[in-house]
Amino acid sequence: MRVLVAGASGFIGTALAARLRADGHDVVRLVRRRAESAEEASWSPASGIIDFTVMERVDAVVNLSGASLARLPWTARYRQEILDSRISATRTIVDAMRKARRPPGILLNASAVGVYGDRPGLTLTEETTPGAGFLADVVARWEAQARLSPAETRTVVFRSGIVVGDGGAMKRIRLLTSVGLAGRLGTGGQHWPWIALEDEVGAIAHLLESDLHGPVNLAGPTPATAEQVMGTLARLTHRPFGVNVPERLLETALGTAADELLLASQRVRPDRLLADGFAFEHPTVEDALRAMLADRRVRA
Repeated sequence: MRVLVAGASGFIGTALAARLRADGHDVVRLVRRRAESAEEASWSPASGIIDFTVMERVDAVVNLSGASLARLPWTARYRQEILDSRISATRTIVDAMRKARRPPGILLNASAVGVYGDRPGLTLTEETTPGAGFLADVVARWEAQARLSPAETRTVVFRSGIVVGDGGAMKRIRLLTSVGLAGRLGTGGQHWPWIALEDEVGAIAHLLESDLHGPVNLAGPTPATAEQVMGTLARLTHRPFGVNVPERLLETALGTAADELLLASQRVRPDRLLADGFAFEHPTVEDALRAMLADRRVRA
């Protein structure tokens, strides 16, 4: 296929573009400058500007664009950017698809497990109703924008958990661990939905070839708590794990981001992905962390 990718220069987008090319697909990158080759197309999502004719030259679109949730703190201004960046990028892409005489047959739009909110004690599948909170509201509005794609376009919103790789939220967790500040956050018993970077991009590539549409959870098949994630990383890197940070201190320091990123409990199950035959390369969080550390050593 010829696949248009928004966010191709980011943490996940870089790995995805490499995977798609390895699978034999052609990748066209959306860039926020003048396009310099046939493998690029220009856009300005904040202004809603894009050459809609590019949609007639591609078979599928993968939209990964959006301000990072890992950037802290979430000031009022940055909270607005988190929302606006996702809505404007998705709206720009969907509008261009609707204007095309022959729109792409597939739209894979990024989403997040944040849609479920804090749901301790529950197992969360694609059938679970949205929860409450800032991220739940952002994701609900984000997905609603993606659903405005043309009727003939198979649209998937893939709800990702914490991507275990050399970037995103794990970059901060790894830094804390490396300086000996790993430990229990709050009770430590809250479930963190995670997925290895290889499985994140593998799942997106799988969805290109699948018949699935609608929401699909991208999370590892073996649940893990925050304490298990951080404790395992500390053990694998031979660093201490003994700094316990009370919930109140996290909330004072990080505000809403603490409640929604670090303290929320989300036991997410990838039911639709598994039923569709996807096989995880890294089925446990220890597998994923080992792969992350091995990849970093290779690149170093």
